[in-house]
Amino acid sequence: MDWSVQQIAKLAGTTGRTLRHYDDIGLLRPSRTGNNGYRYYGQESLVRLQRILLLREMGLGLPAIADVLANEADAERALDRHLAWLLQEQDRLGRQVASVRHTIEALQTGGKIMAEEMFDGFDHTQYREEVEQRWGKDAYATSDAWWRGMDAGQKAAWTERSRELGADWTAAAASGVPADSAQAQDLARRHVQWLRGIPGTPASPAAGGNAARADIKAYVTGLGEMYVADPRFAANYGGADGAAFVRDALRIYAETEL
Repeated sequence: MDWSVQQIAKLAGTTGRTLRHYDDIGLLRPSRTGNNGYRYYGQESLVRLQRILLLREMGLGLPAIADVLANEADAERALDRHLAWLLQEQDRLGRQVASVRHTIEALQTGGKIMAEEMFDGFDHTQYREEVEQRWGKDAYATSDAWWRGMDAGQKAAWTERSRELGADWTAAAASGVPADSAQAQDLARRHVQWLRGIPGTPASPAAGGNAARADIKAYVTGLGEMYVADPRFAANYGGADGAAFVRDALRIYAETEL
């Protein structure tokens, strides 16, 4: 079955002009063009459009999307990775929605606000046990105090920066570039800079000396292994394969730069 430009534009929430532009730049070709010049899209084109729209939602530009699609021909595998990330986001956002509803209901009825319910889905302490086991309670306490000391705007900015970094890692992994490529190593550099912004960790600028540099190297490579071993972390990078790509790139960066 084929669908026309107008039908697909309506179903996908886009425009015919956008679809024609995608065709013009070679991003999304129609399955066939009728004698009247009309474009028609079949199943393969629809799957490709779904992937394009998903990557757009992650903030990727059209050139980056074209690179991802060109280097990841297995649509099913790519969608499996994206689904894992979407499910994690769905769970987190669902808990946030419920917590905000509880707060609104309490404010409307004059009821008691339950702190245990207000912040579900906003939890930054979910990895507390891993942090304390690997780097000690002081590391967790310092970073926890840093987070709690930020205002809402600062927290939002930090969260967005983290989201962008994860999206860039996911896109790079899906594009098929090697872990030692310039693109991957630049992401590793950004990742380490991001880690350096968290007080209490071995990557923090407060740490100094040769021992501290050794700790940073072990810290970065250890995090990479954690990303692969724990599905909660792997989901931030598109799944197990994406996490393995991040681990390999971080290990190379740590060996050559730290």
